[in-house]
Amino acid sequence: MARFLISAMPFSGHVAPMRAVAAALVGRGHDVRFYSGAAFRDAIESTGARFVPWQAAPDFDENDLQPTFPRLVGKKGFGQLLINVEDVFINTSPAQVEDLRAEAERETWDAIVGDEMSIGTALFAELTACPWATVAIVPLNLVGSQGPPSGMGIVPGRNPLTKARDAALRAAVPLISRSLSAAIGRARQSVELAPTRLTMDKLVFSPQLVVASGAPALDYERTDRPESLHFVGELRTPGASAAEDLPSWWSELEGRRVVHVTQGTQNIDPEDLIRPALEALADEDVLVVVTTGARGHDELPFPVPPNARVAGFLPHAELLPRVDAVITNGGWGGTLAALAHGIPLVIAGGDLDKPEIAARVAWAGAGVNLRTGTPSVTEVADGYRHVVTHPAIRDAAARVGAQLRSLGGAPRAAELLETLT
Repeated sequence: MARFLISAMPFSGHVAPMRAVAAALVGRGHDVRFYSGAAFRDAIESTGARFVPWQAAPDFDENDLQPTFPRLVGKKGFGQLLINVEDVFINTSPAQVEDLRAEAERETWDAIVGDEMSIGTALFAELTACPWATVAIVPLNLVGSQGPPSGMGIVPGRNPLTKARDAALRAAVPLISRSLSAAIGRARQSVELAPTRLTMDKLVFSPQLVVASGAPALDYERTDRPESLHFVGELRTPGASAAEDLPSWWSELEGRRVVHVTQGTQNIDPEDLIRPALEALADEDVLVVVTTGARGHDELPFPVPPNARVAGFLPHAELLPRVDAVITNGGWGGTLAALAHGIPLVIAGGDLDKPEIAARVAWAGAGVNLRTGTPSVTEVADGYRHVVTHPAIRDAAARVGAQLRSLGGAPRAAELLETLT
């Protein structure tokens, strides 16, 4: 038996895949502690892991970040991305280190495992020389010698001109990320680490082991990845939902063409995507299943067409086998879940990592990239019709799904993490 400390930023999209890893390690007989926000205590403890709360680190509500991080008010797009990374991820990292030090003094562990945005984990591992692995739970942002920097939503160049563009963008990363590098420098100084020239896209990945959700097909089939990197497909905790958790209208899905519409759990203003999607599909012979992104929020602030059904949350394991197409803002976890079922996607990716995800899915041929987070009714309608009338897109989604399913998931991740101890 080995002792693991798992760390995940307190967002549903971070905790869920790390929960799958924790459950797999517990199932293999290991002692697992899980450091994250208080809202996730019950979900974490259900895996058999021991919960370690954020204490010195400022715990927050993922659906209402502004009270804790007031600089996020009114920010969207690239401005939101930079301030979000600096305030939420970098500036909380010294307090994360304080929490991790206190927990290690109470009871040590053999290896620490963090998602790639748990910067406190990276700093703690550097301070203590503790065996450390990174689990990439968003599209892989590991720096390399090919393609543009990840996060820009730009596909790799295929001719001399676009390859030169990619090289120029890679060279510009230190300039583009100056504010983040300065924030990392302050965080390092706070925990008494020496200055570094490493940019964030190098600092957060363990040189020992990187376990990545996703698949080569969603990483542009790049050949510049290190031997320490292993793709494992979808990181999902298995388990069936109780019948009482399903809405009263669930039986209506039988025998119908079903389209799932979701804006994930961040930036969930239904005016952005849900309203135009409902209007675009109102006259289609489909049942539109909408999730609002928050448990218990089973209504929308506007009337819905007769062919739509709304829930705050629905279990993917129950829903996705019944779904023919997904219209989404492109959250990574939901995207992988849909593709693992071979479902083609229409993606309206507006903020954070969403444009990057949309670009990767379109490059793989498995969906349509609307290139905006606030599409018009016409744009959604055209994207949906393109997906359902082009069999090649469904075929590509099936190929990506087969690759995702072949990579081993959380059990394979647990096997890889065992090599640290």
